[in-house]
Amino acid sequence: MKRLVILGGGESGVGTAVLAKKKGYDVFLSDKGKLKDNYKNVLSNNGIEWEEEKHTEELIFNATEVVKSPGIPDKAELIKKIAQKNIPIISEIEFAGRYTNAKKICITGSNGKTTTTLLTYHIMKKAGLNVGLAGNVGKSFAMQVAENDFDFYVLELSSFQLDGMFEFKADIAILLNITPDHLDRYDYKLENYAESKFRIIQNQTELDAFIYCVDDDVTMQLIKNKKIKAKQFPISIKQKTEKGAYLENNQLIINTNNTNPLFMTIQELALQGKHNIYNSMAAGVASKLVEIRKETIRESLSDFHNIEHRLEIVGNVHGIEFINDSKATNVNSTWYALESMNNPVILILGGIDKGNDYTMLNDLVKEKVKAIICLGTDNKKIVKAFTGVVDTILEANSAKEAVAHAYKVGKKGDTVLLSPACASFDLFENYEDRGTQFKQAVRAL
Repeated sequence: MKRLVILGGGESGVGTAVLAKKKGYDVFLSDKGKLKDNYKNVLSNNGIEWEEEKHTEELIFNATEVVKSPGIPDKAELIKKIAQKNIPIISEIEFAGRYTNAKKICITGSNGKTTTTLLTYHIMKKAGLNVGLAGNVGKSFAMQVAENDFDFYVLELSSFQLDGMFEFKADIAILLNITPDHLDRYDYKLENYAESKFRIIQNQTELDAFIYCVDDDVTMQLIKNKKIKAKQFPISIKQKTEKGAYLENNQLIINTNNTNPLFMTIQELALQGKHNIYNSMAAGVASKLVEIRKETIRESLSDFHNIEHRLEIVGNVHGIEFINDSKATNVNSTWYALESMNNPVILILGGIDKGNDYTMLNDLVKEKVKAIICLGTDNKKIVKAFTGVVDTILEANSAKEAVAHAYKVGKKGDTVLLSPACASFDLFENYEDRGTQFKQAVRAL
């Protein structure tokens, strides 16, 4: 009997355990932290062995295969030891992909992937398709494969998930953009991280589709050296594309087969801002490729509600607008957020730095930001980066303190923007917790 060992007992790990058990594996799950009670119940109810707050090596090294949580780096001692024993280490997505014949629309990119994933899912649901949402969002892919019988999956894939994928194939692959992120996991080399992103097209054939952005420099540099078998559908807001999507006179044109293109003005899009035009284009092209009617795509692109913690308007207090963009965990996301602001901004930045280069924000900060509030335990790098660029730089140790500072500095007509450009684990459980505490603090004003 094959033995599958799962490292990490979160949503994806527990889903993998249930699917593996169902497929006749001897399953063992191990987590260095504490497991949540609801996950313990699922494991126990399915007769799956597990341990928490430790990794017992003799129970792990006898695995036929290991599925590891995307959060565990390859440099971790345990992972190195497993690799030395030549035990294959894969991701949940790779494992679950073996057990479904559903069509898979897979979305990656440094920024915009959650929005594009949810937007694509929204269009497909609206079209009445039998579709699951998984990967970095929604419920575990493996759990859905175990319990449902979907015809389609829309999967948001991070570079960490892609690193553990080998045989898996995307029917439609979307690569939105590549900008420096998570470089601490890639030896601080952009090219290593970019290569991970390009794994989205591995194993594709001429029957599959690849949607990518021709306006993204890193993508276009790398694409030259790739043998791409899939049909290509480039998207652009700067130039006309023969197939794919482009902008002309503020009109979005989506064309996948040279007949019957979809036209829509950018004013009609539910998601405004330049970056969201790309997201809408990518979702629109993918939807047209699965033969969803133009009317449904147009309607869905205009009535979509964006996700929590992504440029989410929290409210207006005495004429000061508060926006929660806690999901902006890298500099590029913060750049996009600032780019879409029209009022003077009080910017809340900071957290755990992932090798960030803040200089790319300088021009926008000079133009739009009147004060920066650092929200983190170690703010030296941010203070150094923006001293001389912004007159007012303050520090805060909690969301409540950050909001209080911002409110004090703010005037009627200003926007307080939480767009941290950093991970949140120094002061918060995760970016959701950071966004939620920010919203609570605003509502308490």
